[in-house]
Amino acid sequence: MPPSTRSMLDREFSAIQHNILRLGSLVDSAIARSIQALKEQDVELSKQIVIDDQAINDLRFTIEEECLALIATQQPMASDLRAVISAMNIVNDMERMGDHATGIAKTVIRMGGEPLLKPLVDIPRMADLARGMLKKSLDAFLARDAESARAVADQDDEIDHLYNQIFRELLSFMIEDPATTTRGTYLLWAAHNLERIGDRATNIAERVIFMTTGTMKELNK
Repeated sequence: MPPSTRSMLDREFSAIQHNILRLGSLVDSAIARSIQALKEQDVELSKQIVIDDQAINDLRFTIEEECLALIATQQPMASDLRAVISAMNIVNDMERMGDHATGIAKTVIRMGGEPLLKPLVDIPRMADLARGMLKKSLDAFLARDAESARAVADQDDEIDHLYNQIFRELLSFMIEDPATTTRGTYLLWAAHNLERIGDRATNIAERVIFMTTGTMKELNK
């Protein structure tokens, strides 16, 4: 590849990476705010999270268009092409993370300020782990670090463990007192959305490994 072409490709992909980090920041904020809304039963904050999801959707499509333009104009090959294709898949997973955060906010809206069934302990822990996985997976993407990406997948096991723990605990509440079923189900929905966010972060890690090695492998079967 001629030096001028290489320089242009690098500049354009650097701009794409910058927008991916912007998207990651929006998604991270959505997750954090959704848990805040759940803790505080803040319906107004939840409505704002739902509105703000449009910015995540718009930026996702902007990045995809940038990736397609780069492919059309620069015709990347080999590892460069894998990087661009991986970027397109990564932003799709991040947009879905935003949808899951919005799902938690919509659950709060449905609850309508009703008191929580129990104090939140494991759900905020799940959220912290999920946000950490998102950050680490994006760091691995920027550094093209396959080993760091594999470490992200290991953390998904912790999220799954917490989700199963929450499921069992809430189920016991509902069996003991069927009147708690609705409130218990709301918390299960929130936990399930966080579990899915962890899965999406694992997908990003898989794309980083594909980008760096050329091998597409499912990390957590």
